[in-house]
Amino acid sequence: MVSTAAPGVDLVAEIERLKRSLKAVILAHYYQEGDIQDVADHVGDSLALAQAAAKTTADVIVFCGVHFMAETAKLLNPGKTVLLPDLEAGCSLSDRCPPDRFKAFLAQHPGAFVVTYVNSSAAVKALSDVICTSSNADRIVARAPADRPIVFAPDQHLGRWVQQRTGRKDMVMWPGSCMVHEIFSEKRLVQLKVEHPEAEVVAHPECEERVLAHADYVGSTKGILDYVLNSPKQQFIVVTEAGILHQMQKRAPHKTFIPAPPDNGCACNECPHMKLNTLEKLYLCMRDGRPKLELPPGLAAAAAVPLRRMLEWS
Repeated sequence: MVSTAAPGVDLVAEIERLKRSLKAVILAHYYQEGDIQDVADHVGDSLALAQAAAKTTADVIVFCGVHFMAETAKLLNPGKTVLLPDLEAGCSLSDRCPPDRFKAFLAQHPGAFVVTYVNSSAAVKALSDVICTSSNADRIVARAPADRPIVFAPDQHLGRWVQQRTGRKDMVMWPGSCMVHEIFSEKRLVQLKVEHPEAEVVAHPECEERVLAHADYVGSTKGILDYVLNSPKQQFIVVTEAGILHQMQKRAPHKTFIPAPPDNGCACNECPHMKLNTLEKLYLCMRDGRPKLELPPGLAAAAAVPLRRMLEWS
């Protein structure tokens, strides 16, 4: 039987009460629904949330994001309780890089230094030398040993963007991509630029190269947010998951943000996995203490090594 909140319950008030009683911290990604972002203690991209998880003194971490993000929090806090509102909130990038196939791929590139995007499972992280996010990928790759080729996984589009920025010619890409960022329509983006000639285009590096070619700025979710807040421009076409618009509109209500459409007839592009989390599920997971994120100790120890190396290098 599916658990539900009692009729008439004030979800926001109850979440605040439970947060105090559990000594919990709520972490939320920019792609979460706006009402979840508004009750969170920290809202950020993968790097910022990993850093927040590493520093927290809370007894319970409630992670409003997708599965690999909650895993990351658990890897950095093996002794703490990590809750996830919906355990089925996965990630297409992570799913498209299964550990057994990745291990076989690495066997074809002996001696390579393995840089793995944080959008990956703990088992794939355990096979890696260092983890990166879109915020720090170019800096991480720049620090990789110059005398070893690099395997970059699992997002090939981010990898190619990093390769262009760093000049590393010896990078081999795992052929993965994000289901959200790979379906932006170049044709509809160009139409938007014609309709809004004063607007700047800001895009995430997980997008395809032909889409990035139209961008005035390419960067991580946090980088995109900072850019539009600091730019003198007043209109922006935003080429990433539409959840980021909530923070943009809150922090720059006088500016206009236009979500770039995907190639499927929708007005904007949303991650179905991120949107599995709801305010009610957040309340229920705190009330019931589940779903709880657990990892085998040996796997957790191995996966934590490259993750902590990323934090040191960042």
